[in-house]
Amino acid sequence: MQEGRERRSIASRAHRIAAGLAFVAIATSAASGAEPAPGPPEARLPCAGRDPERRPFFGDLHVHTAFSQDASTQGTRTLPTDAYRFARGEPLGIQPFDADGHAQRTVRIDRPLDFAAVTDHAEQFGEVRICNTPGLAGHDSWVCRLYRTWPRVAFFWMNWVATSSETRHGFCGEDGERCLASAHGVWAEIRAAAEGAYDRTAACRFTSFVGYEWTASEGVGKNLHRNVVFRSAAVPELPVSVFEARTASALWDALQTGCVEGIDGCDFLAIPHNSNLSGELMFQSAVEVGGPIGPEEAARRSRFEPLIEVMQHKGDSECVPGGADELCAFETLPYDRFGAKFAPWIVGVKPPGHTTTVRFALGEGLRLGQRLGANPFRFGLLASTDTHLGTPGLTAEAGHPGHGGAARGAAEGLPQGLADDLEMSPGGLAVVWAEENTRASLFDAMRRREVYGTSGTRPVVRFFGGFDYDAALCGADAASLPAEGYANGVPMGGQLDAAQGRAPRFVVSARMDPGTDTAPGTPLERVQIVKGWLEDGQVRERVIDVAGGDREASVDLATCEPHGEGHASLCTVWEDPDFDPASPAFWYARVVENPTCRWSQYACNAAGVDCARPDSVPEAFADCCSESHRPVQRERAWTSPIWFDPDPPGSPGSDALTREPNAIDLEAATSSAAR
Repeated sequence: MQEGRERRSIASRAHRIAAGLAFVAIATSAASGAEPAPGPPEARLPCAGRDPERRPFFGDLHVHTAFSQDASTQGTRTLPTDAYRFARGEPLGIQPFDADGHAQRTVRIDRPLDFAAVTDHAEQFGEVRICNTPGLAGHDSWVCRLYRTWPRVAFFWMNWVATSSETRHGFCGEDGERCLASAHGVWAEIRAAAEGAYDRTAACRFTSFVGYEWTASEGVGKNLHRNVVFRSAAVPELPVSVFEARTASALWDALQTGCVEGIDGCDFLAIPHNSNLSGELMFQSAVEVGGPIGPEEAARRSRFEPLIEVMQHKGDSECVPGGADELCAFETLPYDRFGAKFAPWIVGVKPPGHTTTVRFALGEGLRLGQRLGANPFRFGLLASTDTHLGTPGLTAEAGHPGHGGAARGAAEGLPQGLADDLEMSPGGLAVVWAEENTRASLFDAMRRREVYGTSGTRPVVRFFGGFDYDAALCGADAASLPAEGYANGVPMGGQLDAAQGRAPRFVVSARMDPGTDTAPGTPLERVQIVKGWLEDGQVRERVIDVAGGDREASVDLATCEPHGEGHASLCTVWEDPDFDPASPAFWYARVVENPTCRWSQYACNAAGVDCARPDSVPEAFADCCSESHRPVQRERAWTSPIWFDPDPPGSPGSDALTREPNAIDLEAATSSAAR
């Protein structure tokens, strides 16, 4: 009942945008400097390197540029076209800038990405454009003068209005018409930049997605943000922002109506991120914040939100320290909402709890799936950076310049001391197993959840589950692993069929990130399988070492030189000895690298900090010697889970609505393996 009332209300609240949604064939603008697209949207040459057994493509689906209000108040000048060039391997100048506009720092990733999406905050596209463009009505408003004079004060004020009010600033005009009009131009530039960057040739070197961030919060900074990624260039005339859709359910409704049903060829994914900053709200109802989840919402949530961002610049959301899993003490924030960082005297400070974690959501999904007939939290796992410098894929620990946003900026000059707030990190990467590097192939893989996330490095990880895998699959027959994996089971993100009294076997294969000549990769330490299941109605979990873990390794904190041995690759076939065919369950693989220095330790060493001599430590680098400093880390990768549901598809209590096909061309795969 409540869900139906909300959808009807959304129709009236979002009518101005929904009425204007139409198919948009975006030709590359002259300003982009790119060659015209070969034909209508998504027309392209076939990829020369199509692989029916699928390949891993590395990318970043969470990138902000100068079009985001928060990034712009920190001196970011990177435009979407610049961000895509950076993702393809070109150098980029970043803030601070001198009086002549010359960048004082230059950054570059060591290897190009395969794909990326610019996901600027949609809520203030027009406001930022008006405040930065003399002559536009509203440019001389007090809000815009505040924005130009005290940008970080404006950051807080303008974002407070955007997240807590249903109306825009007065300078936007009646019904926000001025800001909406200016937003059209910004959105057109974002779309044109994506079109200009997309490689439609047979080389298929780079894929760009049109996207944006929907930036909802509750209370004092309880994060409910989602990144929206579109399948193709067929997208709405304007993004649906918080002003048009105050809840995630309203967002799905507006995009279902205005994109999926309203525009030929339009489809989307909404990807939640930073559940660790949600104040325990992310995994409650998306219809009525804080309320229970109903059967209809559960099915719709699994359809529209098949993925979740498990790690990024603002911390890891997999799990929290304090339990039996010692590796949960990884990039954990000391607060569970933005308000605790910026206004601790108002909301108090406490670390993220178990109910803010992705692992909690996966377990809760099993419980709700049994009760509701659909699992609302059947999430595939990926990671990204959330850079606010317009630098997709900038995840190297050594020389990390910070990512801005909710952390330290550099608009007025280089930060004294560490380049970023101590609790922040360089972020992670998204990895997609797809046949080819095209929008359609990558999007389909994301839809079926055949993805994994890394904390910034590039290990190659396969994960399959089934009942008929040979125990020798990792040995002499390793070359046939992909074909056997698909033929006799499902890949990461899939769901196992009925057990028929047998225990499932899982195949996990991991190869270390090879790195580059100047920055070699780190050997693997171990592979683990994380299992969750229902027992007497309660969620249980266990972490099992299944490969590696048999070698000692360490890192010299004074030099960041690694010591000891690891593994170039690890592969195993593991059978679950405690499998209960009557209990729903999930399993995902976690691949852990040998210890290395964290970005902050590299910076402390470069500054000559010696914590054994406290009097010699500059005040700006006091964080290097604080109790909260974690100088060592273990980079890692998390695969999407594989699920088991004892109820057959279509039966009461089953999760049939959320299943996605995992089939590939097995004849072609077998032929390819034979070669």
